[in-house]
Amino acid sequence: MTPAIDIRRAWRIYETAAGYTPALRGVTLSVARGEFLAIMGPSGSGKSTLMNILGCLDRPTSGTYLLEGIDVTELSEDDLAHVRASRLGFVFQSFNLLPRATVLRNVMLPLVYSDTPPRDRELAAWRALRSVGLPEEHYLHRSNELSGGQMQRVAIARALVNDPAIIFADEPTGNLDTATGEMVMRTFRRMQARGKTIVLITHDPEVSAWADRTVHIRDGKLLSDEEERAYLAGLAAREAGGEKDGGIGGSSLSPAPTSPPRSKLLGVPCL
Repeated sequence: MTPAIDIRRAWRIYETAAGYTPALRGVTLSVARGEFLAIMGPSGSGKSTLMNILGCLDRPTSGTYLLEGIDVTELSEDDLAHVRASRLGFVFQSFNLLPRATVLRNVMLPLVYSDTPPRDRELAAWRALRSVGLPEEHYLHRSNELSGGQMQRVAIARALVNDPAIIFADEPTGNLDTATGEMVMRTFRRMQARGKTIVLITHDPEVSAWADRTVHIRDGKLLSDEEERAYLAGLAAREAGGEKDGGIGGSSLSPAPTSPPRSKLLGVPCL
């Protein structure tokens, strides 16, 4: 079966006043349909850049990206907008709800730009809210009257209202307490049981434990669990060596990965 996501040798290079800055360095990743994948990485590791490319919000500088078998790097901006609206759902840490709009209106919002009749929009929003377990008495409340966990459920329902195949979640439990975060993760698990592919970014190992598989990103490169453990073990060994030497010659930082030659970068258009 064709993977939901198949990205190969993807680079994302930004041009700045200081020169060329690689945010992704030859990333290759395949995600099966119906899989729940967690991507972990520290701040500045490239995980948000990767999420933007996977979600068709940005394009790789070089490399290929097949989304459900379609090479999205070849699509026009209008076609990409259609893919985002019809095949993808997004959940964010900050919820991104309209505070003065009702819960139903917030969930209906993605359908306003479609050909869905108004009555069908409300029915679709109602079904999406039921699917995430939000009680009906909250549907006519304004979103700013809800708790953090309730707002995140509304955000998930909004991501589901178009019945997308793939859901991208960026630190969805970052603003929630432990118990509420667990409730949200159970919701994602239910979505997976209904056939959705889930790609989640997190820095929390307890959150990543809910996923079927975890990959790690550091300095724009993907690492497996085994490679991440080896990296951390090497880091600990270097720190221990630094303590024995009185801090001289030891470093808590890994060597910076080697960038491609400048001549090669100059041949790659920065998008």
